[in-house]
Amino acid sequence: MNQPYAPLATSLAAVPVVTRVDTVILDLPTIRPHKLSVATMNGQVLMLVRVHCSDGITGVGEGTTIGGLAYGGESPESMKTNIDCWFAPVMLGQDATRVQALMARIGRMVKDNRFAKSAVETALLDAQGKRLGLPVSELLGGRRRDRLPVAWTLASGDTARDIAEAERMLDLRRHRVFKLKIGARPLRDDIAHVGAIKAALGDRAAVRVDVNMAWSEGEAAYGMAALADAGCELVEQPVASAAALTRLVRRFPVALMADESLTGPESAFDLARVQGADVFAVKLEQSGGAFNALRVAAIADAAGIGLYGGTMLEGAVGTVISAHAFATFANLQWGTELFGPLLLTEEILQTPLDYSDFELTVPNGPGLGVTLDEDRVAFFARDGIRKTIKV
Repeated sequence: MNQPYAPLATSLAAVPVVTRVDTVILDLPTIRPHKLSVATMNGQVLMLVRVHCSDGITGVGEGTTIGGLAYGGESPESMKTNIDCWFAPVMLGQDATRVQALMARIGRMVKDNRFAKSAVETALLDAQGKRLGLPVSELLGGRRRDRLPVAWTLASGDTARDIAEAERMLDLRRHRVFKLKIGARPLRDDIAHVGAIKAALGDRAAVRVDVNMAWSEGEAAYGMAALADAGCELVEQPVASAAALTRLVRRFPVALMADESLTGPESAFDLARVQGADVFAVKLEQSGGAFNALRVAAIADAAGIGLYGGTMLEGAVGTVISAHAFATFANLQWGTELFGPLLLTEEILQTPLDYSDFELTVPNGPGLGVTLDEDRVAFFARDGIRKTIKV
């Protein structure tokens, strides 16, 4: 008599499971100080996580923040500790092929920690893509585009230096959209700074600003009107509260973008329900991972809100998973700012990412489509061969 369920039992017994989870902190120098309203970065700290599976496949993910704890409640160091102590025991022995099911299990056992969850989810997706021989973008629904426009952030704090930097990027055909980090100086100084840069670049480039919540609502009302007059096309998160964003939106001839107010699908729904922004800056880490970022994008699309692919200034791994996710978006009206690896002086991939003709090419290999240079990773590991940043 035939045993129709015997093959199924055999296949279930052979399902790859998570056997080990490793983390490491990397300290990498940047090409210049990166000045924001919340911090000045003189280097970047990355947390890499590797998920090892019983079939011999290893996936890699990344957790990164802006200025350590200056931006939010997680840091690369806290991600490492929490993954080592809390995530790993929940993951060991679990089916590595059912990524969303395993992330749901983690979610029941670990509250919050969106950035750490994003890193672990990335590693699981990388492993599954390698297992199936598919790019991660195909696991996320299928890519719609192979290249993504990339903006560059001017954040030296010096007007002449920022203009020179923008001119160089235009000459290299690397960027033609520039976002200026403002909010740390007096309001009128910032307006003059933006106006001078836009006047120098003219129609050759678009200029946007990110205030990182530094303004009061009154300052934002004045600032957005002045920025519109200066030729700025978009203002990102000028105030801290979603309520204030809602009161400001569509009062001025410049687009208003939500960033820090977006912490996942629930906050996206709340903002969309009141039409509290013209544009959503979707960040995978801030959303809690790629699948949640897709949900944020779907909410924006349904509400008629534009989409922008944001960054936490991730290194190569964090940038690539974002690129795979953004490549699947039905709409990406405002492009991306996936320039994080270009801010670093050091390369940790065997083959660097392709930035050319103002765009980033989305890797097409299995998984994330990138391979770490393990010697470089060991060299820049905090407990490894050398330190690049005093900690």
